[in-house]
Amino acid sequence: MAIPDRVPIAYEPDYRTSTIGRFDGGQFFGSVTATLEAGSGAEPDWFRGKRWYAVLHRFDAAGGHTGSEIWFAGTSEEERASIDRAEAHLTGLLDALPGRAYGDIAVKLFQVEADGHVFGLVDESEEYDGEDHAEFLPDDLGFNPPWDGCYDT
Repeated sequence: MAIPDRVPIAYEPDYRTSTIGRFDGGQFFGSVTATLEAGSGAEPDWFRGKRWYAVLHRFDAAGGHTGSEIWFAGTSEEERASIDRAEAHLTGLLDALPGRAYGDIAVKLFQVEADGHVFGLVDESEEYDGEDHAEFLPDDLGFNPPWDGCYDT
């Protein structure tokens, strides 16, 4: 079974997909997420390489990517403050979506780059020995058959 043209993503209140849904312009996926600079995980000051972001991806009604806002909030040197800034910024982005309603979405594969990192829903089948797999990055949400909207972390 191949990756579907539109990958379903289930809405889960109070969890990793609590800020997804539809608005007057189509669909959206919002999150507060982090990246880690390559090689910094093994360093004693690794927290300087962990960067927090507020992210809002927008899609048309058919699931095609129409744009992304990726806002850097700070590093894990001040982790709680960085996360708080990212959450506040994401709230503002979500509040600006006219007709916003949280719920399930289905979107096409896409990717954008920010600060040298990939953000998006990408085909990572090669990383899974050829088994069909799509990954929402950098959120680390993995989608597999039966493509029911559920994800692995």
